[in-house]
Parts: sequence; C-alpha cells; structure tokens
Amino acid sequence: DRRALIVADLHLEKASSIAARGGLLPPYDSRATLDRLALLLRRYAPERVIALGDSFHDEAGRARLPAEEASLLARMEAAHRFLWIEGNHDAGTGLAEHAEAGAVFRHVAGPVAAGQVEFSGHFHPKARIATRAASVARPCFVADAHRVLLPAFGAYAGGLEVTSPPIRALFPRGGQVFLLGRERVYAFPLAHAGKAA
Repeated sequence: DRRALIVADLHLEKASSIAARGGLLPPYDSRATLDRLALLLRRYAPERVIALGDSFHDEAGRARLPAEEASLLARMEAAHRFLWIEGNHDAGTGLAEHAEAGAVFRHVAGPVAAGQVEFSGHFHPKARIATRAASVARPCFVADAHRVLLPAFGAYAGGLEVTSPPIRALFPRGGQVFLLGRERVYAFPLAHAGKAA
C-alpha cells in the first residue's frame, strides 16, 4: 500500500488557540484546511494520509474542533488510514517519527541515513517568483536526493523564505524548489531563489 497523501502543518484550530490568548483571527481556518484536504482525498483517492506534525495548533486543538469540522475529519479518518506524526505544537498526539520502505517521516528535519529519504515539515517553506505585475510569495516544496521539505497545508500557517539560513542549512548541496502556483507548479533550483524577485 504505497498510495499516500503526505501533508504537513495543518495547524487546525490555530484561530481558536490565538483567540484564547486574546488574539484576533477569523475562526474559519479549520474548515478551510479540512475542505482543501477533503478535495485532495477525493481527487487522488489515497489509501492513507501521513500528517507530518503540527496537525493541530496545540494539544487541545482536536477537542476544540466545531462539531461539523470534527465530523468531517472523522469521516476522512474512517475512509483513509491516517498516520499522525506529532509536531512541536501538538506534542503527544502522534508518533515521534515513522520509517518504512527507505523513507522516514518526521516533523522536524534530522539526520538522514544512507539510502533513506526524509519527508518533513515544520519550516513552512515559501519562495518568491516574479510575475508581470509583481513579486509573489507562495508555499513550496524543497527537495534534493535525500529529503523533501513540505509546505504548510494550514490556511493560516504563514511561511519561511527558502533563502533563510535554517532552510538553506538542510540543503548544503543545493536542491530544487517546487513553488505552488494557482494553476501550476513552478520548479527552479534553490540557488536561484530570491534572485529573480
């Protein structure tokens, strides 16, 4: 069973977590994120979903999901096997990491054994691309032969530029950026990131 959808950093219930501390965000993030996830599940029909941590913005996020969103998530979990990896925001809610068939799945990138490929999230990578009108920042994947860094999937997740030292340090020999456009994916070398903007 190799048909898996891998997602990172859903940050469900981020708005309610921030609201509990006096912050103001519209409370629609969980619904938007779950609707987007449901769309991908319908489109690609994976056997399972591997969620690479920070699926909830805090440890109590699942309990705060409104009834309709909780029901939607439960239906998705019933139809697809979910493998929950814990992140720094939702510690204790899943596995620390998971390895199978030469791949390791974890929240924060770490050492990669020879012959292994790592899938991780945490950094919410984004990159800039120049358009006719302006420079646009969009979520992106960053990859090389040994690791794939996934963009944040959550509606309110934000991002860290791929030119930042923490991301560059993960790819000392360079890598490829796969920027998510509205209608297509733009691929370019990591070394070119930030130069065309």
